[in-house]
Amino acid sequence: MAAALDLTHLRTFAAIADCGGFGRAATTLHVSQPTVSQHVRSLERRLGQTLVERSGRGARLTDAGERLLLEARRLLDVHDRALERLEAAGPRTIVIGSTETAAESVLPELLATLRDAFPDHTVQFRIDGSAEMESAVAKGEIDLAVTLGVGTEMPGNEIGDLPMHWYAAPAWVPPRPGEAWPMIAFVEPCSMRQRALEVLGERGRRVDVVAESTSLEGVLAAARAGLGVAPLPSAGRVPHGLVLRSDLPDLGLISVRLLARRGVDSTVEETAFVALREFYAAQRHRRTADPATSSIGHGYGLSSADVIGPPPRPLAAWSP
Repeated sequence: MAAALDLTHLRTFAAIADCGGFGRAATTLHVSQPTVSQHVRSLERRLGQTLVERSGRGARLTDAGERLLLEARRLLDVHDRALERLEAAGPRTIVIGSTETAAESVLPELLATLRDAFPDHTVQFRIDGSAEMESAVAKGEIDLAVTLGVGTEMPGNEIGDLPMHWYAAPAWVPPRPGEAWPMIAFVEPCSMRQRALEVLGERGRRVDVVAESTSLEGVLAAARAGLGVAPLPSAGRVPHGLVLRSDLPDLGLISVRLLARRGVDSTVEETAFVALREFYAAQRHRRTADPATSSIGHGYGLSSADVIGPPPRPLAAWSP
């Protein structure tokens, strides 16, 4: 049997035609532009024909592309109508994805917030990496996703931010001058990893990624074993068995964003957005206004026992 056409790829293709280009289609679908390009290449390989030609900043469908667009719209219409009928006959369930690093410190409260926001729905959670969450939203496997990332080109709407810190085992000893800093990180692609490498590189530090993992637990286990330092976001609580290192440059903030699948109920998306934005605003207020917070923790709910090293200096003053 010939390989089937992927409905997600067809939906991406239709969005390019509707929006007039790859970049605008990516924004509409809440995915990255490389993901859009990959979907088109997969369709072209499957059909053995060129479907889209770039035209300036836009895109133009070839004759083969116009024929595919007609069939794609028919297939997507049949699929979406069938899905609506099936969903109407079933229980009202909202599937919400979250990255491990976004969920590790705040998941219990986050779950309660979303359940309060949707009392008439069953709320299910799926925990995975940001790239996997983005793909699942594009495929329609989950309704909403809470992801983390650095930069201005991220899909979705910003709902808050979290500070990033360096963590290590209490007994871990920094390298001597001239030696590389051992770092523990998530496997690529990972915006936190890239931010950490860029910050250290700008300050003249050599870095060896001595351990990497696809899971948060793997990163934490390597850090607890004393293999090196790990850049991680923080909602105010130091991971068990680790301490915050203040002798490395500030990593800044990481954006927390909400992605919604195409076709999700706009009321559901808006309710989740408002609830999550209020939740992360409360988290930020807690980090900065907790009267029990020590100044060495810089307002992030950290006591002096959680921190190793002198208070961080401003980035401009930091030197290797």
